[in-house]
Amino acid sequence: MPATALDERSALVLIDLQKGILALPTVHPSEAVLKNATRLAETFRAQGLPVVRVRVAWSPDGGDLPAGRADQPGPAAAPSAEFAEFPDELGPLGDDIVITKRHWGAFTGTELDLQLRRRGVTQIVLAGISTSIGVESTARSAFEHSYHLTVVEDATTDLDADSHTHSFGKIFPRIAETATTDQVLTLLKA
Repeated sequence: MPATALDERSALVLIDLQKGILALPTVHPSEAVLKNATRLAETFRAQGLPVVRVRVAWSPDGGDLPAGRADQPGPAAAPSAEFAEFPDELGPLGDDIVITKRHWGAFTGTELDLQLRRRGVTQIVLAGISTSIGVESTARSAFEHSYHLTVVEDATTDLDADSHTHSFGKIFPRIAETATTDQVLTLLKA
């Protein structure tokens, strides 16, 4: 079901659209996801609405890597600095808000909520990689923080097809509206 409305104070939040993540093998081509995210960012900026770029990064010594036991743990060492760089296609940073996270979700241990609330944001338009990890974790927190939420399906992808399908088929309909890039752009221009 397409999104029905966007709040007057909406923000675009792009999850992990950074060089190291974009280079991973994804279900939907990351080039197409980046192209749609860029279209969204350009339109949000033109409307004077906030664009938030979220990246995952750790200190060079790896001291802030997530701890804990897991059957499939995350990185054992911090990736190179280039891993966290934003691609040129997203344009210059300008007034974009940059959030660096060290966990799956963009709210945990960051100032994302503070930056959005200071700008009067009541709705988040969410996109990025990967659907079932960073995007879904951020969506769940956004819902818990009482933001209205729209997840952009063609500007989001995953490393696993079943996980992507599960997020859009089972999780997002319970906490958000979903839409395509074109549907969001139409609502923004209305």
